[in-house]
Amino acid sequence: MKSRIRFAAQPRKRFLTRALGTAAVGALAWAALAVGLPGGSPAEAGTATTVAGSAPGYAVENFDYPQADKILAEKNIQLKRGDGHITLADCASGTGQLEVQARDKSKVCFDVKGNSGWLTLELPSVYLIRGNDYSTQADMTVGTEQQSYDIAKNAWTPVGESADDQAREWTLLELRTSK
Repeated sequence: MKSRIRFAAQPRKRFLTRALGTAAVGALAWAALAVGLPGGSPAEAGTATTVAGSAPGYAVENFDYPQADKILAEKNIQLKRGDGHITLADCASGTGQLEVQARDKSKVCFDVKGNSGWLTLELPSVYLIRGNDYSTQADMTVGTEQQSYDIAKNAWTPVGESADDQAREWTLLELRTSK
């Protein structure tokens, strides 16, 4: 019978030891706050400071094309905004890129990723666009007139001046893609 009493008393002893240990740690922490932290007065120890003013702000996506100024200066291509799924790329055959032919430039190529994408830009004198595996629409303008073209998949589609009976110079304003 003694063994049962001993066994029942051991959990109480552990509980009391833990409770006293926790109380001692709590009392030391309370005493440190009441007296103050080393190097500071008791009044300073209880003073709260805000860090919100020094913390970085929220990151807000504005969809501006990264390094657009640099691309405009180096390649004379004005890229404005997009969702990051249609990006300017070096032209490489067999890569499934969108290819745009403009009179003032050789070929301008774009990589397309994801299920859908959009890119606003200003690329003058566009007359031909080669699609890829995506359904692609191109919005273009001349003067006050606007036209939207459905680009054939994996084939060249005449757009702008090559599709205009007056052969006017059209500017490519937006590309939209979807799978």
